[in-house]
Amino acid sequence: MASQIAHIIYARKYFEKNPALPNFEDEFMLGCVFPDIRRIDESIKRKDTHRCFSPLDLNFSSLSAFQAGWKFHLYCDMRREEILNSYKFYEIPGTADFWHQSAKQLEDELLYGEYNNWEKVVHYFNNVPMLEIGVGVTRETFQLWYAIIAKYIEKKPDSKAMHIFLSKQPSFAAKADDIIKSVDKLRKNEKVIELLGKVKEEII
Repeated sequence: MASQIAHIIYARKYFEKNPALPNFEDEFMLGCVFPDIRRIDESIKRKDTHRCFSPLDLNFSSLSAFQAGWKFHLYCDMRREEILNSYKFYEIPGTADFWHQSAKQLEDELLYGEYNNWEKVVHYFNNVPMLEIGVGVTRETFQLWYAIIAKYIEKKPDSKAMHIFLSKQPSFAAKADDIIKSVDKLRKNEKVIELLGKVKEEII
């Protein structure tokens, strides 16, 4: 599974490779970071957001732009794990810490510079339309999730920005200090950085 910046970068990579796609990029981007909304609302179960499309492929016919982005998120989660497991990534000490969250945060940091128009995404996430998504998410929760992401992606995430982002998610808040310490260790591991780069190269 990837974190939010990584999902946005991989979505951008998908659009770059498929320039003939219909112009539905904005709502696709909303969808591609939607499933992790459960992190701020414990009433939303993982199965509600992560067990929704079968098969997990890049066929988006009959789906709305938002649904296509949502399915893309799940596809990337699956494909990312396949890639990292093929390189035995999780055999490296520290990479599996905190449900793999430390590695995900580092991946966000490494990928941020792959896109140069974050202001557009920030503005859109701060002014999200309410969509019919078929999951019991309140308007308040929907807006809050995208506002949290918008703040996180304003600039390249450093340890402070990551800590703030994690602190706003109940499942990570109490562990935020330890996760950041783990990220600091992974930053010094050249093999970790190399293998996270493999995901970018191979995921689409």
